[in-house]
Amino acid sequence: MRPRIAIPLPHSGDLEYSARALPQYEAAVEAAGGEPVPVPLDLLPAQAMKIIERCDGVLLPGSKADVDPAKFDAARAPQTAPADPGRDRVDELLLQDAYNMRKPVLGICYGLQILNVYRSGTLLQHIVSPVNHAAGKAVPVAHDVEVVAGSRLAEMVATAALPVNSSHHQSAAVIGDGLRVVARCPADGIVEALEGTAPDHFVLAVQWHPERSVELDEPSRAIFRALVEAARAKHKELAGEFESV
Repeated sequence: MRPRIAIPLPHSGDLEYSARALPQYEAAVEAAGGEPVPVPLDLLPAQAMKIIERCDGVLLPGSKADVDPAKFDAARAPQTAPADPGRDRVDELLLQDAYNMRKPVLGICYGLQILNVYRSGTLLQHIVSPVNHAAGKAVPVAHDVEVVAGSRLAEMVATAALPVNSSHHQSAAVIGDGLRVVARCPADGIVEALEGTAPDHFVLAVQWHPERSVELDEPSRAIFRALVEAARAKHKELAGEFESV
């Protein structure tokens, strides 16, 4: 049985954007051996939880929204995009379940940012840098990231210097509880990846978009394989607990 990976729809207010973005994440999960399970953003919490509880892992995708700065006690910067309360509600349900049950989590772009804020971190609301972090899909490789030796991410990608795409204008600032920085852009120090500090809980978030490059490079595929393998192990663990009751 393929491990089930819950993926919230990327945006509640732009269905065309969600329909265009979601298939890339689904395809990456499927190629890694998982079963993607989309989670609609218009469900009641109890309805969403029925889907979430049956999943073995979580993938928090990118979004055209920005996290509401009120969530980290900051005034809104003029460059900050409108928040998406529907997406935030589902993300918080997913993260609550994942942390309660120690289910694996992979955050991508906006997913890194909402994870960091959920863990009581803060965000830099707009990056000012000679590096073009908001390059978008038109630029396959925007810059390199420098990966911290000995991190889980370093083990996955098997390199210290990783070329990545980039489509963001915000980044993690103060790092949330139980998270640590495992990659930065060497040219400006912008945080490019976080991972959980608990050895028994797979938590990884990257600021770039590996779902766009799974057909092009092994490090991107390795990130999704790591999520799916952690979800497979969690599924076996949860099945064993159920059988022992």
